Amino acid sequence: MAEAKDGLTYAAAGVDIDAGNRLVERIKPAARMTDRPGVMAGLGGFGGLFDLAAAGYRDPVLVAATDGVGTKLRIAIDTGLVETIGIDLVAMCVNDLVCQGAEPLFFLDYFATGRLEADSAARIVEGIAGACKASGAALIGGETAEMPGMYADGDFDLAGFAVGAMERGGALPAGVAEGDVLLGLLSDGVHSNGYSLVRAIVGRAGLAWSDPSPFGAGALGAALLTPTRLYVRPALAAIRAGGVHGLAHVTGGGLTENLPRVLPEGLGARVELAAWELPAVFAWLAEAGGLAESEMLKTFNAGIGMVLVVAPERAGALAALLSEAGERVARLGEVVAGAGVSYTGRLR
Repeated sequence: MAEAKDGLTYAAAGVDIDAGNRLVERIKPAARMTDRPGVMAGLGGFGGLFDLAAAGYRDPVLVAATDGVGTKLRIAIDTGLVETIGIDLVAMCVNDLVCQGAEPLFFLDYFATGRLEADSAARIVEGIAGACKASGAALIGGETAEMPGMYADGDFDLAGFAVGAMERGGALPAGVAEGDVLLGLLSDGVHSNGYSLVRAIVGRAGLAWSDPSPFGAGALGAALLTPTRLYVRPALAAIRAGGVHGLAHVTGGGLTENLPRVLPEGLGARVELAAWELPAVFAWLAEAGGLAESEMLKTFNAGIGMVLVVAPERAGALAALLSEAGERVARLGEVVAGAGVSYTGRLR
């Protein structure tokens, strides 16, 4: 075929395939550090391969989860602080998997942008790889999509996909009963939900991301980018120790919406709000936004990122195990007859 005079190229249309190839080469070491038993092939193929038998499973049930990080991305994009947003992406998926009783096995990411900036993209993927390693999951593949005309300059989007497994018969929730104790694991901040409201409050307060944080050290944008806590390893240790009947990852909908997801019909939860101290970021959001307590509890995690529903006779031992694993544990209340979540006391 003869070459057309003044013909167009894919690069001229805004897609740099060579830049994508360079990115893959740069992130291969980060992906390799996440290798675990069961991984059969690295990056670069048309699909990722994983051997469940090599991972130690005899009669496995697979569990899958997918998520993003919502409008928290806007802060990462505006500030250029992209190193931790990949941690959020992984956490939102693997924290959900463990609530089903599953061990995360592998992870894939989807990164889309208008123009590929290899350094920024690599920092994001390196954050993803670090979170995968911390959760025991292998980063075995992903997709980088350069789509000019779809995203403004500098903008990008992220999605994550995690697959885990458990032996048949190990699914949670199971055995939740009246009198079970609620153990809350404290969050590291806002995590990755409610950021549309966060951004509205920041705008109402007339603040910029570079302004000093009104609730802590450093700049406001950096403070609000504190990543979602990874609860996987301590939660799995608690499950394996026995006595865990259910887990609730406190994401969008807060305690109000997420706790009932692990409670059978006819049972509710009673939560004592004085059982933990409201973190400073939430106290500021409530004051600056004029938020009602009910709005706080239905929008944000309000300081509790994961709740374990446990047998009462195992509550003390499990709380000690979780504390030894580095978690800050609060005894929130108990499972009661009824429906939904009822609160006593006030957030403080």
